[in-house]
Amino acid sequence: MNHAKRSCSHVLGLAGAILTLVLFPALSIGATLTVGPGKTYSTVRAAAAAAQNGDLVLIDPGTYLNDVCLWSASNLTVRGVGPGRSYIKATNGTNYGDKGNWVISGQNFTAENIEFSGGFSSSTNGAGMRFDISGDITIRNCYFHDNHNGILGGCGNLLVENSIFEHNGYGDGQSHNMYVWGNTFTLKNSYSHRANVGHEVKSRFKNNYILYNRIMDESDGTSSYCIDIPDCGSSYIIGNVIEQGPNSQNTTIISYGAESARNVNQDVYLINNTIVNDAGSGNFIYLRSGTTAKVMNNIFYGPGTNWSGGTVNASNNYFESTRGNAAKFANPVAYDYHLTSASPALILNAAGVPGLSPTGYNLMPTMQYVYDAQGAPRTPLGILDVGAFEYGSGGGSPPDNTSPAAVTDLRNR
Repeated sequence: MNHAKRSCSHVLGLAGAILTLVLFPALSIGATLTVGPGKTYSTVRAAAAAAQNGDLVLIDPGTYLNDVCLWSASNLTVRGVGPGRSYIKATNGTNYGDKGNWVISGQNFTAENIEFSGGFSSSTNGAGMRFDISGDITIRNCYFHDNHNGILGGCGNLLVENSIFEHNGYGDGQSHNMYVWGNTFTLKNSYSHRANVGHEVKSRFKNNYILYNRIMDESDGTSSYCIDIPDCGSSYIIGNVIEQGPNSQNTTIISYGAESARNVNQDVYLINNTIVNDAGSGNFIYLRSGTTAKVMNNIFYGPGTNWSGGTVNASNNYFESTRGNAAKFANPVAYDYHLTSASPALILNAAGVPGLSPTGYNLMPTMQYVYDAQGAPRTPLGILDVGAFEYGSGGGSPPDNTSPAAVTDLRNR
């Protein structure tokens, strides 16, 4: 009798497994498609046309000239296999669907280790990567430069990490290094700089986590805002080094809610950032009326109004309005704002414990940016320091060059 029961259970188990495969075929493991000289596909567009849901696409290193395409399958991972990034270079206005280099229409897409330039549209709103989906997008270790927009689009959740955005923007102020919208946006350990008239970061997401990034104009950038969150939303800006350059198109560095309060929540947390104004004057932070902001453990370096609008709960911040390096940064001329042993007691071991947001998000910085587009654990040597960098922790300074341009133009590598 026991043997019969076991046999019956075994048969039922096999039937259940078969039924599961029939009802949920998407659970099967996808194929691996290879792209490059001598590989299954010689062009990216051919692999994109062949890709099915769940596939992995591996692209050899090299330049893929005018290899623009549509990715319509879902649950795809497209990865440059290195060393170096696989380079999707569009020239002479080449584009897919009048939208840019890569257009994503399938759900849940991941791009890793890819470089994009030349993203073009006749409406001057093209992009290196463009998407408008309900699923999720992950962008990891990618490089977007010299496009109308680096990335442009909406999705459910967007994660961008360890990526570089440089010199994107048509020059009309309507195109940006990144311009995105949706539910939740996380920008982490990334380097957005030298936008052409547009913003370094523009997000209409309902929830924004801007964590441990390097966001800069530097000597020749002409961006408007360094960070623009035009429709409000719960926003966590933690552990970033942010610099407005002398050629900025707008005197405000961080703008919150300048266009609307479309997103219901109006709460901002600016914690342990180093914010630098290399322009003659300006406004470090603009907040929409009705906004509540926690501004804690930041360094404000350079001239200008610290903040305007909203209700600000401020503590443990350091202010230096002269750019005389009383903060004793390592090398502010080369945009190195790491602390030194000579940094004053108002910075070293002077931060407060930021605690939790009302929703339970831990505001304590746990990492710091490492040049370029990396991150390292932030380990306080005693009490937490003020600003984006912990003295003696993490490393990762930019190269010590006397010419800032030699530090910042990554396109010449």
